[in-house]
Formats: sequence, structure tokens, C-alpha cells
Amino acid sequence: MLDHLNVRPTKPTRVVIIGAGGFVGGTIQRRLEADGVKTLPLARKDLDLLADEASAKLKDLLRPTDSIVMVSAVAPAKTVPMLMQNLKMAETVCVALADVEIAHLVYISSDAVYVDDANPVTERSVCAPTTIHGMMHATRELMLNSSTKAPVAMLRPTLIYGATDPHNGYGPNRFRRQAAKGETVAIFGEGEERRDHVLVDDVAKITALVLEHRSAGALNVVTGVSTSFSEIAQVIAKQYGVKVASHTRQGPRPHLLHRFFDITNCLKAFPTFHYTPLAEGLERVRIASI
Repeated sequence: MLDHLNVRPTKPTRVVIIGAGGFVGGTIQRRLEADGVKTLPLARKDLDLLADEASAKLKDLLRPTDSIVMVSAVAPAKTVPMLMQNLKMAETVCVALADVEIAHLVYISSDAVYVDDANPVTERSVCAPTTIHGMMHATRELMLNSSTKAPVAMLRPTLIYGATDPHNGYGPNRFRRQAAKGETVAIFGEGEERRDHVLVDDVAKITALVLEHRSAGALNVVTGVSTSFSEIAQVIAKQYGVKVASHTRQGPRPHLLHRFFDITNCLKAFPTFHYTPLAEGLERVRIASI
């Protein structure tokens, strides 16, 4: 659950976005700037977190009144070398934060930090990741939280989709690309796995709200509605006028068949915020991709 430290929502003085060159970071930057918030976007070309001098460079850029959004990551982290790269990136930020004062820190984590059999998942569910990607985020959460005296918010989005997502993971992003090329949308087996998918614009809006409230704690950035991959494929296929085809699954079924979320805490934290329904979000992505 989040604790709001600002009695009234107040725009932050400046938001330093570490990872602004990426899909999520860039969307957050655009959301904040549309809201009239001053930002300092840092992409890899501006700050290579794996470089030897990166901590000193970051420290020189920061001001005591800054809020930071840390979103930079090599993701999804599937191998041990990728895990170590991500921890090194977090270490760079932690070293800088240990020496400077800031106003607020927001980390874009992942629901992968939770134990697999937590259904429905809440912010109180046990953090016991079973994947390297989940362990990476859980470790970075601990590192960042212990590196500063400023309030820290851990945002844990589920599967994110959007028009400019560079990844081609199984789900809305891959299905849309297949359909846009006139190809059959391919699902594995019956596509029965059920997941919650969140529009990247909603992730950015929640981040902006957390910054305005100077919130501390953890919040799952999820819609609370889980949909099967088969249903998602059918919606996208209808949008583009193509068909859906079932393919034999290569390898075992995913270890996590279904995941459901209880979003009570989000409703309490931001009662006027509403997530974009999946069908509406998919149509917005289709239009934005034209």
C-alpha cells in the first residue's frame, strides 16, 4: 500500500528519468511534460549506467529537490550475465544516491517479484520470485530502497503493451505485429493462459500520480482483469481482419498458467483513476500504429 506524503497533490520540481530512451521511460517523460512537469530525461547516450564514471556523473546532475524515476533495465533478464548487468546498473544509481539528497525515488519494478501461487496477488503477497527476471527486480528494489533516506515507491506493473514496445513477446505486441502484416495470429495450444495486461499510458499516468503525491510504499500497476491469450488474439484478429491459428506448444506449458490481481489498494490510493479496458487499449494501439 502507498502512503501519500503530500497532503495535496503537488507537481514535483523536476523529475530525473533514468531510462528515458526506452519504451516505458519515454512514455513517462511525455506524460509528465504534458502535465507541465519539468524533466531531465537520461537515455543511455546521456548516462551509461555500466560505465566506470557513471555514478559520479549522475551525482553531479542531481539536486536536493529532484524526484527520480528509475526505469532503466536490460529486460527481460533471462540469463545470469543479464542479471549481473542489471544489478551493476542499479549499483551505479545506489552509489550516487548514497552521497546526495533527493526528494523522492520511484522504481519501475515488475509483478514478477511475487511468488507464483499468489492468487489473487496483492501488495502483501510474498515476494519470492522463481525467474531470473523476477529476482533481478526484487534485488534492485532492496538495493534502491536501502540507498536513500528519501521516500521510495516501488511500482510493479504486470505485462505492458503499447504501440512503440520494441519487444515481441507472446501476447498483444506480437499478435498486433502479425496481424498488421496480414498474417494469421498464432497462439500456443488453446491460448488458455490468463494474464492481466496494462497499457503503457496507464503506467505513465500512475507514475505521475505517485510523483504528485510523493507516495512511498509498493503498488501493483494492474487492471484487475485477467484475459486469456486466445481472447486477446481474437480481438486483434477482428481489428485487422485476419484469422487466429493454434500451434503446438514448443516445450512445456509456462510455469505460471493464470495470474489474477486484487486492485483494492490502487482504488484506495487513487480513487478517481481508471485503467483503460483491454479492448479499448488495443484499439488505441492499433490507431497509433497506423
